[in-house]
Amino acid sequence: MTGSLPLVFEPPKRAMPPTHLADLDPAGRRAAVTDLGLPTFRADQLARHYYGRFEADTAAMTDLPAAVRERLGAALLPALVTPVTELSCDDGATRKTLWAGYDGTRAESVLMGYPDRATVCVSSQAGCGMACPFCATGQGGLRRNLSTGEIVEQVRQAAAAVRDGVLGEPARLSNVVFMGMGEPLANYRRVVDAVRRITEPAPDGLGISARGVTVSTVGLVPAIERLTGEGLAVTLAVSLHTPDDELRDTLVPVNTRWKVAEVLTAARRYADVTGRRVSIEYALIRDVNDHPWRADLLGKLLAKHLTTRLVHVNLIPLNPTPGSEWDASPRPVQDEFVRRVQAAGVACTVRDTRGREIAAACGQLAADS
Repeated sequence: MTGSLPLVFEPPKRAMPPTHLADLDPAGRRAAVTDLGLPTFRADQLARHYYGRFEADTAAMTDLPAAVRERLGAALLPALVTPVTELSCDDGATRKTLWAGYDGTRAESVLMGYPDRATVCVSSQAGCGMACPFCATGQGGLRRNLSTGEIVEQVRQAAAAVRDGVLGEPARLSNVVFMGMGEPLANYRRVVDAVRRITEPAPDGLGISARGVTVSTVGLVPAIERLTGEGLAVTLAVSLHTPDDELRDTLVPVNTRWKVAEVLTAARRYADVTGRRVSIEYALIRDVNDHPWRADLLGKLLAKHLTTRLVHVNLIPLNPTPGSEWDASPRPVQDEFVRRVQAAGVACTVRDTRGREIAAACGQLAADS
């Protein structure tokens, strides 16, 4: 790794938010309640409200003695993320929220409703240190990691909103994607802990199926290998964006440290161990990475490095940010790219584009606030 590479794996040293119930495993939350001089079963009562009913206001927890509600709330359910701006489009099916942390730090999430599912895209960091030049978040730099509680709170609040009909008819949040602000695997421990809270059944978690959770990465190979051993059946999404090292060194600067072949080899191990299909994320950029030969090379590399039944290419029409030199590829170019990847025997589809009119590219709302 060269000394001039503008990557930040460790954020500036800043105080993390106060401890939250979602930061703690079952033993930890019982210990915290004991420290308050209360019986341990109060911890499980609190968890059943939080994870099972998506409730974080202890005043509404009427099975708790009135005398201890405020104390439990202050100690274990501090307000971590508060909505600052909320925008909707697509006839109310897409809602973007700009959150303020306890220290004013900004992060974003996007809630999307589809006929067969409801998905929330969450942030794992405030900002990002990966410095990808076409990404609004990457251009803003990294401010700090989000805590496990801050990540889980984005999901809990989304689950409550979907249940209450914010997308139309009351429904259930079924999918969580770590594709918001930040590089999830650069905040490894907190993200993995958040995944466990999201997927474990109540009263230990929100009970969302691991198969409905996707964790993205630009290709931090040691972290992918570590994730392989966690026993989590989540989908791994690799933000590749080009199959050749020469261009990827520029588009995804971490590539100067771990090359395409290393990233795909780590992804193959993840797929082999978990049996889960790896998603290859590819933001299609006009006249930059949308050439027919790159589509051919992508298909060839994926067929070589990954079992074709365990890989899927997710083409993403670029959502340009204001003033950016980058633009989305024309539809005929996009269609030809898909055809060539599929000709190699690799599944390839185009992501449904949502929220262009509400600055839904990650980092745009935070940059404007």
